[in-house]
Amino acid sequence: MKKLSKYPILLFLYSALALFTLSYCKNEKQQLVYEDLGSVKSRILKNNSDFAKQINELKTLVSKNADEKLLQNQFETIRKTYKKMEWAIEYFLPYSARFINGPALPEIEMDEHTEIEPEGLQVLEEMFYPYQQENKDEVIRMLNKLVSKSNGIDTNFQVITIGRDQVFDALRQEAFRISSLGISGFDTPISGVFLQEIPSSLAGIKETLEQISTDRSKDKALKNIVAEINIATEVLKKNKDKNTFDYVNFIPDHLNKITTLMLDFKNQEKIPDVEVTTALNKNAATFFSKNAFNPNAFTPGKEYTFSEDKAVLGHQLFNDNILSNSNNRNCATCHIPEKAFTDGLAKSMSLDNSELTRNAPSLNYAGFQHGQFWDMRKDDLEGQSADVISNKEEMHGDLNLIIAKINQDKNYQTAFKKIYHSQKVEVWQLQNVLASYIRSLAKFNSNFDEYMRGNKSAMTENQKRGFNLFVGKAQCAICHFMPLFNGTVPPTFKKTEQEVLGVAVNGENKQFDNDLGRGKFHETVAALQHSFKTPTLRNIDKTTPYMHNGGYKTLKEVMNFYNKGGGKGFGFKVDNQTLSDTPLHLTEREIDDIIEFMKALNDR
Repeated sequence: MKKLSKYPILLFLYSALALFTLSYCKNEKQQLVYEDLGSVKSRILKNNSDFAKQINELKTLVSKNADEKLLQNQFETIRKTYKKMEWAIEYFLPYSARFINGPALPEIEMDEHTEIEPEGLQVLEEMFYPYQQENKDEVIRMLNKLVSKSNGIDTNFQVITIGRDQVFDALRQEAFRISSLGISGFDTPISGVFLQEIPSSLAGIKETLEQISTDRSKDKALKNIVAEINIATEVLKKNKDKNTFDYVNFIPDHLNKITTLMLDFKNQEKIPDVEVTTALNKNAATFFSKNAFNPNAFTPGKEYTFSEDKAVLGHQLFNDNILSNSNNRNCATCHIPEKAFTDGLAKSMSLDNSELTRNAPSLNYAGFQHGQFWDMRKDDLEGQSADVISNKEEMHGDLNLIIAKINQDKNYQTAFKKIYHSQKVEVWQLQNVLASYIRSLAKFNSNFDEYMRGNKSAMTENQKRGFNLFVGKAQCAICHFMPLFNGTVPPTFKKTEQEVLGVAVNGENKQFDNDLGRGKFHETVAALQHSFKTPTLRNIDKTTPYMHNGGYKTLKEVMNFYNKGGGKGFGFKVDNQTLSDTPLHLTEREIDDIIEFMKALNDR
């Protein structure tokens, strides 16, 4: 499976590099000073020099028609070198990172409706596994592009100033990147050598922490982090097989410990937070800590900040028929709490009792996505609520008339005034309270969460086996990213992915579903035709039937679809399918175990 980014490329000018300059307090007068960690930059530049040298060595091997195994070994060496500095490139030069180790799919310029050629390590991986000599010229062209990106790294890190809080923030992000993308093999979908690469990523974290540490942490948190990274590395060396690796214990026993100890390091070193709102709270010790995620990272602006008062009022309105034109329908009509806020139908019913075009998606965890509805036509929950209320087939409500009715209701008027301190209720406030209620539906209290928090009795043996298959052999976690299990990409959670699966009209897989999905709004972009948002798998056991069209009645039907390689595996012509069409070769028992694991994602 490979990924398709939904956001336009950001062009970084040198003037913007000042944004990466660190200022922090060093004395009691709180004066702002700048610290340039030259030793850290020197290590990055040294890694990058090795990176460029190894790329050129691979070019020579390709030119000399070296055998496939030798080329693959050299390629894997290059990837490991990149992993040691990945923390810095991803954080300080995200544009470069996208074209060094981004998905082997076109980058989409949404506003211009255009595609940009993919390049980098993942593109080269497809060329080396297996390697065909007739592709030699193209391989060399891609390697030259990689050298150019390496030159850009060198130039940028010679002019930017970095400091401890940014360096620590970048290292922490890398630790969480390992705990989600790295451990699932997101960027090695063909070779599957990610377990061999994680030690290099961990080494990059360890060596850099040693550089920025002081006596405050050397015999405390730093010592413990080094020890834990060494232990984790030894575990990884013992089993490099992605199909048999024990993910279900490695994550809580090692990766969670490392991120927890890094928080101790930060506190002992008195490193301040980088003052940017992020989805993962700065005080979250692990991905699975209670209250680890900040819903405000997904709101349109500060005035839309989440609060319990807003959620309570939103809950009341969610269940109030005042939102529909005929006063006979509310949001809960199609989003029933007991069904994880779906309606249990293949396709929802309209006001005149005719079938709509798509399945009602779950609202659980919808607050942690950039892009609402299956086709992602609205950016946030505020836009989603307005779209549904105004839709003639769904609610047929008029927002201005609804606001007029709310302003005539003393109880609603009082509640809104308490929150927004305005004399009259406004449309955006109605949208915000409804969105706030939906944001409150993410509970993070499943048996899986409890297991990852240290309760080893929270999951059954079948569910543990299922999780190992989910991450490993079945490759589910490279589209449904932990810990949200949706398409919002960790560790920054700044974009939500869509996929082209080749879905059939129904689970019998006899006829291709021609719904264009997101492609309806980008008709000239081939990569987006028939693409749909990757939904969360949390509470998936409660949301039958499945897919955007509700055509798959059971999770078994869904798993059989993936097991055969999606639409292409069933013989459909889907030129832009992002799901790998390689069969997974899962046995019936393995499929059953994966389904049992997904039941462990039900909120309690």
